[in-house]
Amino acid sequence: MTNIVITGCSTGIGLETAKYLKERMIKVYPTARELKDVQLLKSMGFENAMKLDVTQPDSIKKVIEKVLEIDGKIDVWFNNAGYGQIGAIEDIPTSMLREQFETNVFGLHEATREVLKVMHSQGYGKIIQHSSVVGLVSLPFRGAYNASKYAVEGLTDTLRLELKDSNIYPVLLNTGPIKSNFRKNAIKTLDNIDTKNSRFVEYYQKAKSGKAKKVPFSEDAQAVASVVHKIILNPKPKPRYYITKATYLLGFAKRVLSTSLLDKLLLKI
Repeated sequence: MTNIVITGCSTGIGLETAKYLKERMIKVYPTARELKDVQLLKSMGFENAMKLDVTQPDSIKKVIEKVLEIDGKIDVWFNNAGYGQIGAIEDIPTSMLREQFETNVFGLHEATREVLKVMHSQGYGKIIQHSSVVGLVSLPFRGAYNASKYAVEGLTDTLRLELKDSNIYPVLLNTGPIKSNFRKNAIKTLDNIDTKNSRFVEYYQKAKSGKAKKVPFSEDAQAVASVVHKIILNPKPKPRYYITKATYLLGFAKRVLSTSLLDKLLLKI
C-alpha cells in the first residue's frame, strides 16, 4: 500500500487531504504540532497520527524513524505545514519575518533533506511542496508570506534540477484561496506588529473587523486533496500544479502583463 506523510494536519488542507486519501486506500501518516491535535486525529481513525513540529529537527527525524519502523519506506512526503504573517513590509519586525521563515522555509527544507536520505536509499519517492499563488505573484500586506513562498519556489526548482538523474520527484503546488481557517489565523498575526502607529492603520482595522476585501474564486480544501491524490497515482507527476481558478488567472497575468499592469491588477485584489 502506498503511504504518505503529511505535515500540518491540525485543520484545513492538511486534515482534509488526510481524510480524502484515507478514503481512497492510501496509508496516511498525518502529523500535527500540538499533542491535542494528534489525539483528535487518532480519534478520527488515524491510528498512525504523530506529533511533528517542523521547526524542531529531532521531531522530523523521530517521525521518519517511526514510519520506517512500521513500513520500511516513505513513498510520498507532503510539506504542507505553514502559516501567513500579515502586515506591511515596513511594519513587520525582522523577528517576525525570521519566524515566518522558520516554519514555511527552514522547516520545509529540513524535512526535505531528511526524507531525501530515505528516498535516495530506497531509490524512489515524491516530495510535494506546498507553495501558493503568492509564490508566483505578490500581494500587498503579505510580504513575509510572499517571500517565504518565493523561497519555497526557488528551493524546489533547484532541487528538481539536481534530482534529474534520480527517480525522486519534487512537486510544487501553487494553491490559490481555499476555504479554511488560514485567513482567520493570519489575522491573529497582526498582534505581532504595531498596527496603531502604522500609516496602514485603516487597513488593519478592517482586517481585524472582518471587513477586508472578500477573496474571489475560493474553493474547498478537496481541490488540493484531489491533486495530491493525482500526484500519488502518477508514476511521473508534473513538476507543478495550479490549484483554483485564481492561480490560473494570476499565473497567466504574470506571463503576459508588464510589471506595471500586473501591479495595478494585484492592488485591486
